[in-house]
Amino acid sequence: MSASYARVLRIPHARRTFATALLGRLSYGLVPLSLMLAVTRASGSYAVAGAVMALFGATVVFLSPARAALIDRYGPRRALVPMASAYVLLLALLTTAVWRPGAPPVLLGILTALAGACAPPLGPTMRTVWARLAQDDRALLQRAYSLDGVAEELLFVSGPLLVGVLVGAAPPTAGIAVGAALMVAGTAGFVASPVVRAIRPAARTSRRGTGGLGVLRRVGRPVGAVTGVGLAIGSLDLLVVAFAGLHGHGGASVAWVLAAVSTGSAVGGLLNGAVAWRGPARARLVPLTLGLGLALVGAGLAPGLGTLALFMAVAGFFVSPVLTTAYLIADEIVGPEVRTQAGAWVNTAVNAGSTLGTAAAGALVGHLPVAGCFAATGAAVVLTALAVGKSARPAG
Repeated sequence: MSASYARVLRIPHARRTFATALLGRLSYGLVPLSLMLAVTRASGSYAVAGAVMALFGATVVFLSPARAALIDRYGPRRALVPMASAYVLLLALLTTAVWRPGAPPVLLGILTALAGACAPPLGPTMRTVWARLAQDDRALLQRAYSLDGVAEELLFVSGPLLVGVLVGAAPPTAGIAVGAALMVAGTAGFVASPVVRAIRPAARTSRRGTGGLGVLRRVGRPVGAVTGVGLAIGSLDLLVVAFAGLHGHGGASVAWVLAAVSTGSAVGGLLNGAVAWRGPARARLVPLTLGLGLALVGAGLAPGLGTLALFMAVAGFFVSPVLTTAYLIADEIVGPEVRTQAGAWVNTAVNAGSTLGTAAAGALVGHLPVAGCFAATGAAVVLTALAVGKSARPAG
């Protein structure tokens, strides 16, 4: 395994480009929580904070393919620099607006929505760069995507921890400022990389008829599968909290169980990237998604928190491999002129599924036993996998 991933990092310019992209992407682990804390403090209302963060999340997620289309059309350097500049400027305006209590909720909503709309898609762009660095070596690209996915997951775990350290010594706006600084440094280093500078926009003739929903239709299978993964991810926090409460455990126990999901995902992602698969990526998508769904169904049968943690680790074991496989399939289906858009659609599907999963879990917990909630969530993922598998079969 170490030799496989070492080979990825030995590609010329890979380490520098990857490190700067991760530096910028760490901003996404800090800014949302810092922003929520700052808005809550400034407005004195959880309802206002929730609405503002919903706007931020919606524009970040659902406008991601549109921002990725700008990357494909104009190239990373010409598109990312204006996006990052606008994003940081809007974060600075937000920091000023929430510095003192009494900020108008409408103003906060407008600024956060605009900031989310400008958030640079460093993740999808880095995956486009990985495809260029791998130079049609599918096994190498698989390892690169696996490494990227595991690193990104660690960023989203470490980001809130860093916010916790910052707000212990400074107001929440410090987290926003640090997130903005990380975005500036990461984006500047990323676009200065020789491999990023070498990427040129696709010719106008090759882009004709390839944008927008046309790309989504072509990557429908991986998008459908990862929507199920997002559904599972979004539901787990609330379901684990409900399970712990039912068995008389507190918040510390919940944290350990959720950490098992991340640990399982990291292990699964690294192993998936290290295996020299003989079959195509599309043949693995449905079995991996089914594995996740069945693990969630089994989690509802857990007699205690320790067993639940084991089931959560097993469920997590499938998360990163499904996402990596989906990105590989999307990359295979489309041409280089819309590669960033294809990856962004997969990313958007995960986040949209997560939002749906959180809402569905909230509705289910009030009407079903916890075991039934886990079973329903797992069944939804299984049905998603079966639907994706059925859509892949030729007609007739």
